[in-house]
Amino acid sequence: MEAEKTTVVDAQSEFQGKLTGRDARILGRFRGDIELAGRLVTGEGSRVEARIKADAAEISGEFVGEISVRSLTLTEKARVEGNIVTEVLSVREGAWLQAAVNTAGAPRGADLRSRLDTPRPTLKTAAS
Repeated sequence: MEAEKTTVVDAQSEFQGKLTGRDARILGRFRGDIELAGRLVTGEGSRVEARIKADAAEISGEFVGEISVRSLTLTEKARVEGNIVTEVLSVREGAWLQAAVNTAGAPRGADLRSRLDTPRPTLKTAAS
């Protein structure tokens, strides 16, 4: 038997606030902050608006916000918008992604906030 159980927000639930712990699975709606020592999994029908800090995440539903993880997987049904900081990014065919992505590492806490607050450089094209 597992010493620690996975926290589950079921498909009929709506949660607002701060979620902390080891592992979590969100199948319903969530809005707030998520800080996990382990893995976050969101289901295909989920809608999450959050700032996430975890070791790993697998997004299968709708997500808007900031993600800071070591490893991130976006499944075929994922729809992600926001800012991503990760060491490993896997995007499966069919996923939709509109985000600023930094794969140079997954900083924690204040270092992440300073990176996200730093203005991004403007790309110049031949027409500029």
